[in-house]
Amino acid sequence: MAKLLVVEDDRAILETIAFNLERDGHEIVTASNGASGLRLAREQDPALIILDLMLPGMHGLDVCRLVREEQATPIIILTARDTEQERIDGLDLGADDYLTKPFSMRELRARVSALLRRDQLSRGAAAQVVEGERLEADDLVLDVGKHELTKRGAVVALRPREFTLLEYLMRHAGQVMSRDRILEAVWGYTYAGETRTVDVHVRWLREKIEDQPSAPRHIVTVRSFGYRFDP
Repeated sequence: MAKLLVVEDDRAILETIAFNLERDGHEIVTASNGASGLRLAREQDPALIILDLMLPGMHGLDVCRLVREEQATPIIILTARDTEQERIDGLDLGADDYLTKPFSMRELRARVSALLRRDQLSRGAAAQVVEGERLEADDLVLDVGKHELTKRGAVVALRPREFTLLEYLMRHAGQVMSRDRILEAVWGYTYAGETRTVDVHVRWLREKIEDQPSAPRHIVTVRSFGYRFDP
C-alpha cells in the first residue's frame, strides 16, 4: 500500500511496529539511528515516517527539522510520556502527529492510515483545483492552485499542514469550528482529547499571518470550543 520509514533505536519496538504495519500491506524501511534515518528519508522517498526522538547520534528533532526543510512527507514522532516540551518542539518543527510511549499498535496503525489517507486526498484535491482559485481576506491572498500565500503582496512561507489548515479555516470563514472537527478535517482522524496539535499549528499560523499574534484579528479563539476565521 505504501512505503513507510520507521526510525527507532529500540529493536523490540522497531520489530513490533514493522511487523504490524507489514500486516497492513505496507513496505517497511527501518533505521536505528538519526543519521541513517535521514539518509533513508532522502533516498527512499517514503510515504510516511515514524520517528523516535531519543536516537543515538542525531536527535530525532534534528532529523524532523532537516526532513521538513526538504520534503512534505507526513511525520509521526514517538516520544516518552514525560517530555511534553519535545512533543511541542516536534510539532513546531513540522511533525504532523505524535504518540507517547507506551502506545498501542492499534492506535499507531489507525493514525498511519489516517495520515496516509489525508495526504492522498490532499494530493488529489490539489490536482483537481481550478487554476487561479484564490481565497482572499483583507490583506491575505491564498492561491490554492499555486499553493501559495501572500500578505500585502509578499509571499509567506507555509508548511504543507499549515497551508491545509489555513485553507480549511478560510473556506469556513465566519463559522466557529471545534478543535475536534478541525482535527478530523485537516489531519484526517478523530481522537477525543488530542487537540494540542491543532492549538500548536494555530499558534504557528498566527505568527505568520497576524500583525499581532498575541491579539489575532483573523484566527480568533472561541473559548472552550475552537476557532473562527474572521476575514
